[in-house]
Amino acid sequence: MVSLLLQTRLLHRFTGWTTTLARSCQSTSAPSHIRVLEETYLTDDYTNLTPSISSKLSRRLHAQKGHPISTLRSLIENHFPDFAHLSSLSPIVTPYQNFDSLSFPVDHPGRAKTDSYYINRNTMLRTHTSAHEVEVFAKGTERWLLTADVYRRDEIDASHYPVFHQMEGAKIFGTDASSIERAEQESQQLERQLAASNIVIEDVQHISETNPAQPSHDVRSSEVTAKNLKWIEAYFPFTGPSYEVEVFFGGKWLEILGCGVVLQSTLDRAGIPNKMGWAFGLGLERIAMILYSIPDIRLFWSGDPRFLSQFTHDKINVFKPYSKYPASYRDVSFWKPDSDMHDNDLYDVVRDVAGDLVEDVAIIDRFTHPKTQRRSLTVRVVYRSFDRSLVNDEVNVLQSQVVSRLKERIGVEIR
Repeated sequence: MVSLLLQTRLLHRFTGWTTTLARSCQSTSAPSHIRVLEETYLTDDYTNLTPSISSKLSRRLHAQKGHPISTLRSLIENHFPDFAHLSSLSPIVTPYQNFDSLSFPVDHPGRAKTDSYYINRNTMLRTHTSAHEVEVFAKGTERWLLTADVYRRDEIDASHYPVFHQMEGAKIFGTDASSIERAEQESQQLERQLAASNIVIEDVQHISETNPAQPSHDVRSSEVTAKNLKWIEAYFPFTGPSYEVEVFFGGKWLEILGCGVVLQSTLDRAGIPNKMGWAFGLGLERIAMILYSIPDIRLFWSGDPRFLSQFTHDKINVFKPYSKYPASYRDVSFWKPDSDMHDNDLYDVVRDVAGDLVEDVAIIDRFTHPKTQRRSLTVRVVYRSFDRSLVNDEVNVLQSQVVSRLKERIGVEIR
C-alpha cells in the first residue's frame, strides 16, 4: 500500500503540462504539442524540455523579496544607481537570439541538444542573459543590468543545477575622441578607488597577441574600454578581448564573472554601429553560496519556512542548517544504446523522476566489452531530502521509476 501511494504521488508531481505530455512519459511516442508558460508550442525532433525544468519557469527567485538570490541582486544594483535595472524578460528565446545574434560559431557545443533545452528547433530556453543584448541595445539603453533565470542541461551535485541566475551588466559609448576621453577618465577614477581599497589586485596586459582588439576597433579605444575590465585572459564567443575575474576566498581561487569588449557585430545588429562598450556576466548562486554559507544549490529552490525564514531583504547572514537527514544510495548498471546517449540525458531522466530529492548522480564505472565493444555504465544515485527522512520503500519506488524511464526514453539495457 505504501508503494502504491508513493507511485500515485510521484505521478502527480509535475503540473502545468498537457495530458498528452504526461502520457509520453509512459510511451515512446512524443506529444505533438507542449504548453510552456501558458503558451502552446509544436514539438519536433529538437524538443527536449522536460516537466521538471518547465515547472521552474514561473518561480523567478530573483524577484522574490527576501530570497538570497533577490537580495544579492538588489545589493549589486545599488552599486549601479545610474544603470537601468531589468529583470522581467521572458526566458523563451530563439536560437538566433541566444547564439547567432552574438556571433556564436555554428559548431559551438552550446547549440547542441545535449547542452541546451529546446521547445522546438525554432524556440528554446535562454542559456545566458546575453541572449537579450541586441534587443536591449536596440532600444537605446546604454547602461543596464539584467537579471534573469537561465537554463542549461547539467550534471547533478551540490554545486550544479539546470536552472541558475545570471546578472549581466553592460555599458556602451561613442567612438569619437571626446567619448573615448570620458571613458578613459572613468577608468582612471575606478583605478584610484581600487588602489584605496583593501584588495590585492593582480592584473594582466589588457590587449595582447593572445587577447587582441577586434579588427574593426581602434587599438587605443579598445584598450581604454578594456581598462574598465580585469583581470585574467579568457575566451567568450561574444566579446573580444575577454577576461575572467577570480577572487581568492576560503583558500582557493574562485571564478566570479566573465567580461569583455562587446563584439562590434552585436552592436551592428542592434543598429548602433558607431558605438562600442563592455559587458560582464556573473552567476548569482555561486556568489550567494559563498556569502550565505549555503552548502547545496538545491536549497535555493526550497519552500521550507526553516530555510526562507532565515533571510531578510538587503541583509546577508550565515545560513544555519536545520537538518541533516541520512542519504540513501542506489546503483544501476546498464548497456548504453547503439544510438548516441549523452550523460545529460541520464541526469534529466533522474531529475524528472525524483526532482530535488536527488542530491548527487555519479558515473562510478565505465566499461567497454572487449569483444562486442558494447559500452556499459554503472551509475550511483544519492537520494536525500532536506525536510525529512526518506524511507526505503519510497526510495525503491523512485529508483524503480528511474530504471523504467531509462529503458523507455533512452533505450538502455539493464545489466
